[in-house]
Amino acid sequence: MIHSVGREFWVRLALTATSAALFVVTLLWNDWIEIVFRVDPDHGNGWLEWFIIVAAFGLTVTFSIGARQEWRRSASVTAGGGGA
Repeated sequence: MIHSVGREFWVRLALTATSAALFVVTLLWNDWIEIVFRVDPDHGNGWLEWFIIVAAFGLTVTFSIGARQEWRRSASVTAGGGGA
């Protein structure tokens, strides 16, 4: 089945991939903020990294649900369902 997806789908998909990458990078390499930016905003206790992990996971789920809705909407329009 061929879908004709719009720009909104691709934006949501890119946001999903970006937030998922941030989630994985922070989960596996939790001191990247200190190395990249040369600052230690949480003074070594790790609260900032855990905040980023939780927020990135939430954003990944939210954006992926939105992308899936766009995908399904385009499938119904392509099939002649009239849209959502």
